Amino acid sequence: MRDVAVIGIGMIKWGELWEKSLRTIFVEAALNAIDDAGVDHIDSMYVGCMSSGLFVGQEHLGALLADYLGIAPVSAVRVESACASGGAAFRQGFIEVASGMSDIVLVGGVEKMTDVSGGGATFALSTAADQEYEVYNGVTFPGLYAMMARAHMERYGTTRKQLAQVAVKNHENGSKNPHAQFQMKITVDQVINSVMIADPLTILDCSPITDGAAAAILCPLEVARKISKKPVVKVKSSSAATDSIAIHQRKDITHLQAAEDAAAKAYKLAGVEPSDVDLAEVHDCFTIAEICAIEALGFVEKGKGGSATEAGETAIGGRIPINPSGGLKAKGHPVGATGVAQICEVVTQLRGDAGERQVENARIGLTQNMGGTCASCVVHILEVA
Repeated sequence: MRDVAVIGIGMIKWGELWEKSLRTIFVEAALNAIDDAGVDHIDSMYVGCMSSGLFVGQEHLGALLADYLGIAPVSAVRVESACASGGAAFRQGFIEVASGMSDIVLVGGVEKMTDVSGGGATFALSTAADQEYEVYNGVTFPGLYAMMARAHMERYGTTRKQLAQVAVKNHENGSKNPHAQFQMKITVDQVINSVMIADPLTILDCSPITDGAAAAILCPLEVARKISKKPVVKVKSSSAATDSIAIHQRKDITHLQAAEDAAAKAYKLAGVEPSDVDLAEVHDCFTIAEICAIEALGFVEKGKGGSATEAGETAIGGRIPINPSGGLKAKGHPVGATGVAQICEVVTQLRGDAGERQVENARIGLTQNMGGTCASCVVHILEVA
């Protein structure tokens, strides 16, 4: 297996992109990544996308996007793992370069979610849940995460204020990210008093419906050292795991077992411990999701995610900065693009290019991207080479 590096990243401004199509936002992000990498060809491409068929009526994305990017006839494949589609696509690109099958691989993530009604978007997202046991009985993802939040609060004493503090922190970070959908700061009171979605979660506890794309260029580490004009970022490890889709089948609905399993493999492959990680981008689709994620990843003791957040441990400048990009909560959550955008943020941080949201002396970063209520999870660890 060859060592693999990220030599190019590309983002666009996320939000409600009414005047742009799925193919145009993908191409824009991909061209930004190609320009950042300084490469003159692409050998292969993977595209993370959860549900383009339901959101925009378009399947067969590999060929479509390779054509519009102008790189046909290269191999181009869409990868789907619900909200973890972007992370899974990046993993496939990593494997292809590491195996020696290709030298220059483009990994993109894209979703165009606002071309359908709110009900249409809710339906599309619900396909990541268990259709027979959850969706048929009327449970939505806000409802599922609300149950997880309530159980966490009852078992560990997590407070409503601590949940809200996750959103406050991530909006603070997002206010410094030019690509973020929401660039405004919010308060704990605003979160708690906003429109109730599924008790105890209000609308400001929930990630938004977003249009967006992100892209990254992978190549062998030895090639990156020869051609890159920027700090080289190595992919130290890539891992994935799964769990039951329906949360009632799990031993503990407050624990993200697939995240713990994927992280354990990633740490072992990278030869690092949670304490070695300088920053992490985690899947905060709801505020409780970030609290559960940092516990499963080993950054805080089980049940202490809320108190650690309230104490400022996860803020920029804290012990372990979480979601300096603003996370899904503020940066936005175009589901198929999220995992690749996490990679873009970690690479930006490790290069020292994050500006106001820069994590000081960042050398090792982690991404955690999950599908549904963490029925699938992908973890990557990256390091300045």
